[in-house]
Amino acid sequence: MIYRVVLSDRAKRELIAATEWWAEHRSIEQAERWYDGFLVAIDGLRRSVQQCSVAREKGQLSFEVRQLNYGIGRRPTHRAVLTIQGDTVIVLAIRHLAQRELTAEDLQ
Repeated sequence: MIYRVVLSDRAKRELIAATEWWAEHRSIEQAERWYDGFLVAIDGLRRSVQQCSVAREKGQLSFEVRQLNYGIGRRPTHRAVLTIQGDTVIVLAIRHLAQRELTAEDLQ
């Protein structure tokens, strides 16, 4: 099955904020590579969303959430928190791996 992938407004804002952080604390080139690579990985969810692991928020939310881990080095630095609704993958948030878990209140 091929899914449609949608980024929530929150996920879009967080992706931009993380890219700006990369540009400020690493380099603009690295930020662009990270951003472009993350978007490619997110687009890949169209075909491989079922391979994403269940997110650590699973006990805090009333619906299934999965995560896609991503980084430009050997270790992932961020994750896309997502859910599947029918034939649509909704990316709810982009989080640094060190950030706390999302709560239901965060998503309202």
